[in-house]
Amino acid sequence: MIISLTGTPGVGKSSVAGILEKKNYRVINLVKLAIDKNFILGYDDKRESHIVDMDKMKKYLKEVKIEGDVILDSHLSHYVDFSDVVIVLRCRPDVLEKRLKEKGWKRGKIKENVEAEALDVILSEAVEIHGMRKVFEVDTTDKSVEEVAEIVEGLIRGKVGKEIYRPGKIDWSEYLVMDDGTR
Repeated sequence: MIISLTGTPGVGKSSVAGILEKKNYRVINLVKLAIDKNFILGYDDKRESHIVDMDKMKKYLKEVKIEGDVILDSHLSHYVDFSDVVIVLRCRPDVLEKRLKEKGWKRGKIKENVEAEALDVILSEAVEIHGMRKVFEVDTTDKSVEEVAEIVEGLIRGKVGKEIYRPGKIDWSEYLVMDDGTR
């Protein structure tokens, strides 16, 4: 089974993937894979990030014949249109903003990612690509990394009530414009 673990940068994807890797799940970080296999089209100076050739990435992933359960860790993993399950990690925008500041990100990059989270950009893309049946969303805001990893594993194994994590339950739209007109 191919599991896409996706979400806006800073929501906890790699931390959750790290815990699941210790539980013997195979984890592939797609950005690292793109760099290692030269699936890079260029570099976006404004966003300070690599531009990944997703067509080459997907072709490679199909050719390697993935066996067993594999977690694709990246804010790009929902673009892998043959994933069996897509789990979108979410985080309340004000908390996400704090996390990205702590990582030392520049103001513009923080603003862009916080807005993307508030607008459900990754969730919307995931549902458009995979449909509602394959996509789940998990709010990481007030949960430990271990709790989120347990939920993700439960979704993979079918041990948690999937209806609780269906898309559309989380709404951050109130964070787009604050009372004082900021943001």
